[in-house]
Amino acid sequence: MDQKAVLAVDIGGTKIAAGLVGADGQVHRHAETATPTTELHIGEALRALLTSVAAGVSPSAVGLASAGPLDLRRGTVSPVNIPAWRDFPLVDLAADIVPGVPVTLVGDGIAAAVGEHWRGAGRGADSMLGIVVSTGIGGGLVLNGAAYPGPSGNAGHIGHTVVDPAGPPCSCGATGCVEAYASGPSMVRWAQQRGWTGTDARTLAADAGQGEPIAVAAFDQGTQALARGIVATATLCDLDRVVIGGGVSAAGQILFAPLRRHLSRLATLGFVRRTTVQQSSLGRQAGLLGAARSALLTSQAGTPVGA
Repeated sequence: MDQKAVLAVDIGGTKIAAGLVGADGQVHRHAETATPTTELHIGEALRALLTSVAAGVSPSAVGLASAGPLDLRRGTVSPVNIPAWRDFPLVDLAADIVPGVPVTLVGDGIAAAVGEHWRGAGRGADSMLGIVVSTGIGGGLVLNGAAYPGPSGNAGHIGHTVVDPAGPPCSCGATGCVEAYASGPSMVRWAQQRGWTGTDARTLAADAGQGEPIAVAAFDQGTQALARGIVATATLCDLDRVVIGGGVSAAGQILFAPLRRHLSRLATLGFVRRTTVQQSSLGRQAGLLGAARSALLTSQAGTPVGA
């Protein structure tokens, strides 16, 4: 195994994944666990996962990707979709589990964007937005070929862009956010309120694929909000490309066909219409690769994350 392998961790509202990632982007010892619902159990699960993956190996660094918001100065996370974690000292916990190596913390959306830009569907893009459509909606920006986390590390939070001030409440405390419409649980909730009897986004996608009217309408509603967020971001950042991953993106054309239809209608400016939208080519490993890439780069003196 690569002696410069990084221990990479990707923490989301549904799962926690870990793996050893080489400088060539190869993932070894990949393991996952469901995200527990209490702070104590999350900490225990994370410790068990990292200890197992790193057993007998001395990683050169640790890269942490977490849902946010983040506080990079304190090394803490307060994920909107993990209510049990508020100001959780994630960097300190990782440093305690794997002592003596540098620890890099990035948002999960930034990590997914960096991973896709490094080894996936974002290769060659000068300006791109990575989006994770899952339990929540995460996002990360690559501008001028380098990740742009912003001063606080929280740039790219497209999920909490308001697309309808009169819309439904969002878990962040605002109303009408992209996430309140387009996340898996939000689309499921919208469908259930209209009589759909399924329980999860995977079933909703399957029913939409069979033409079930409420399921089809749920994806139409969700992708319209997502398209509005993408158009707003492309207008601000002059994007070449948008790469969409996360569990809900596995629905394929059930998600992408209505999304592209709404984008075609909503994007009116020429430089916005040139933005292309692609499905992630890395799937569930995008966040791990991005966390590893961020750690590899920050361990090199003077090299910014995502360069």
